[in-house]
Amino acid sequence: MLFFLKFSFLSKEQIIETLRIHYSLYFRTFTFSIMSLFSFPGQTAFYSGKVRDVYTISERLVMIASDRISAFDVILPKLIPYKGQVLNQIAAYMLKATRDICPNWLEAVPAPIASIGKKCVPFKIEMVVRGNLTGHAWRTYASGERDLCGAVMADDMKENDYFPTPIITPSTKAETGHDEDISPKEIITNRLATETEWEKLSEYAYQLFERGKEIAAARGLILVDTKYEFGKIGDTMYLMDEIHTPDSSRYFYADGFEERQIRDEKQKQLSKEFVREWLISNNFMGKEGQSVPEMNDEWVKTISQRYIELYEGVIGERFIPEPLSENEVYDRIISSLGKLKE
Repeated sequence: MLFFLKFSFLSKEQIIETLRIHYSLYFRTFTFSIMSLFSFPGQTAFYSGKVRDVYTISERLVMIASDRISAFDVILPKLIPYKGQVLNQIAAYMLKATRDICPNWLEAVPAPIASIGKKCVPFKIEMVVRGNLTGHAWRTYASGERDLCGAVMADDMKENDYFPTPIITPSTKAETGHDEDISPKEIITNRLATETEWEKLSEYAYQLFERGKEIAAARGLILVDTKYEFGKIGDTMYLMDEIHTPDSSRYFYADGFEERQIRDEKQKQLSKEFVREWLISNNFMGKEGQSVPEMNDEWVKTISQRYIELYEGVIGERFIPEPLSENEVYDRIISSLGKLKE
């Protein structure tokens, strides 16, 4: 299918915005190829996020996990081979492994990079669950603060120490720009969720985190922190989007964790934090005036291999690349949509 024919379902304004997003990426980096867009029968909307492209078809969503990679809310200028497949397949595995805890949006995985599921009305918050003092929590703690989003952190903790019990540090779900920390009280006051909804969101988030820790422990890993997104259909609450992937979670290797803590050594981890660390070491944190450092082919290959390593570590199975043509992905999605309507 030709690229421009795929815009036929869009309004003039939607075409301009879509072209603006993809062309701006291309001309800003000189390395991004224009991402071709699908057009599905009955499609009513399209959204291109930092990593995923989402198509609305009646009461369902088709979500395509791209090979784009982002950090500090910035899309980096190179595609990472097989990253989309890694993310999509880990998310599908984890959604199926937690379906007994709460309903989730996923209905089918027709292709390695594609998922189909229920369209929900999202809560505009992210439920960030932390089991260890690391990342944003550590940076807040190291600055002298002990209150993070209403969760009080104990004194005399070291970086990467376990919290006595996991804490939830929610953030707003920004459509543009950076997400912002927010407390449960502010969530309720700003009507982002009712008190009853917040209690249920928290209950689900803690239960999902415990299941994630159990799955990780069986693979010799520690689920350090993660985020969950929820939505509603009527009065029913659903888990949405991805879950326990390297883009949404941080994992440490369990073997040697305590020894490294005692020696104040850096923890060995399995996440995309190494990409953030590389950017920071090259003076980039997504701030105005900073430039994304050059990503050579060897570094791109390294990132791809690290994502595959995480897949194999978390799932416990060998990663099998399954490159499909655009037409093959499209045909599988159409076939799956047809079966779901039956």
